[in-house]
Amino acid sequence: MAIVKVIEVIASSEKGFEDAVQNAVQEVSKTIHNVDSVFVKDFKVHVKDGKITTYGAICKVSFRLDEQR
Repeated sequence: MAIVKVIEVIASSEKGFEDAVQNAVQEVSKTIHNVDSVFVKDFKVHVKDGKITTYGAICKVSFRLDEQR
């Protein structure tokens, strides 16, 4: 039986939402392996002087824990 853990991360990008989600996956993958899926919980933007400056994604990242033998 696989055990799956879920963590919540917030990532951002100056390019767009898709890039923010990709940044979340890249950052998490530096220290966690066996990433299975990402559920995007919410999107947000930061605005300055009436213009979007950064795009943000709040993500739930699921990954399988290694089996202990």
